[in-house]
Amino acid sequence: MKPPLTLLVVDDDAGMRAWLAAFAAEQGWAVDCAGSGEQGLELLRERMPDLVTLDLSLPGIDGLATLHQLRALAPSVPVIVLSGVADTRVIALAMKHGATDFLRKPFEPQELEAAFAKAVGRREVPEQAGSVGIVFAGRSRKMRLVEEMIDRVADTDITVLIRGESGTGKELVARTLHARSSRARRAFVKVNCAALPAELLESELFGYERGAFTGASRRRLGKFELSHGGTIFLDEISEVHPGLQAKLLQVLQDGHFSRLGGEADISVDARVIAASNRNLETAVRECTFRADLFYRLNVVTIQLPPLRERKEEIPFLTDFFLERYAREYGRDPKPLPAELRDALSSYDWPGNIRELENLVKRVVVLDSVAPAIGELRARTANPSRPEPTALPITDLQRFLAGET
Repeated sequence: MKPPLTLLVVDDDAGMRAWLAAFAAEQGWAVDCAGSGEQGLELLRERMPDLVTLDLSLPGIDGLATLHQLRALAPSVPVIVLSGVADTRVIALAMKHGATDFLRKPFEPQELEAAFAKAVGRREVPEQAGSVGIVFAGRSRKMRLVEEMIDRVADTDITVLIRGESGTGKELVARTLHARSSRARRAFVKVNCAALPAELLESELFGYERGAFTGASRRRLGKFELSHGGTIFLDEISEVHPGLQAKLLQVLQDGHFSRLGGEADISVDARVIAASNRNLETAVRECTFRADLFYRLNVVTIQLPPLRERKEEIPFLTDFFLERYAREYGRDPKPLPAELRDALSSYDWPGNIRELENLVKRVVVLDSVAPAIGELRARTANPSRPEPTALPITDLQRFLAGET
């Protein structure tokens, strides 16, 4: 199990320290607190955090001096500076000394949430992008076309639609597009459009004002606002309710929206990447997906082939997952017998890379290959394959392949 992210809170106000610690703990962070710059630097030397919040008004060495020393000790750790002073000179000095964000006290919880999202996005993208690089290293012809497509469009603001069956790696491709763009240092915000009912998804995407509905006791920023300057990834876009699609279309067209219960227009600069494992053309014909939204999303399409169409990658992916989970669970990565490897290559993998990953994980955890061989033989004898969900490769992919 992946350990929680760690936050170091440096603030001389005991009440603020307690509030920040509670706020972060509620979001799953492990928290260390310090009441002075000296104590904060000492804690940082003992355990390197993933994020620091730093008050500028500190006893002993002040906040700017603490920031300077912190940067020398941990140059890659993001630092959110908190201050009750709105002096632009102070803000400029903080940024010059290496702060990654600045919040003026008092601030709304949503503002801190947005700052956390930006900081976490900056640190998580390289790890995720590395996973995609491993997947691409299988070097099948079809995946080489996908990677060439990513390289052509990554460092643009063009909207991208990623299509493919469940488990083919659509989110990892989205993260790679973000990581290879000029927005890589800003937030990557994922929204699973199938995970929430329509009324909750709208507030998740666009936020709401206090009193917008029963239980809305405070303003909440939506995912579009949190992704300002970065990338928003709309996974399973086909599941968005038709009534919400019009508002989504407006954001894609002009970059403006309003929060639930709000009247003012909010401008946002976010690159949109969407993904679907369903055939959107069919959804348009069946009037469950707006044609104008489809055309707005379908500027550039990246089609991910299923694993059964790139079986030459199975040995490489198997070894990659075997090593990863052996390391994660503290096991010796034992070589797999030829019988299991043959079964892995013969199976069609309707669940794609995710299904292969889960099976290898079970082999590592159970330390036994016999159940996996039996499972694959049973599945091969009773195959189940998802229906085709997307179009053939795009014109650009055909061009890259030399077919036009």
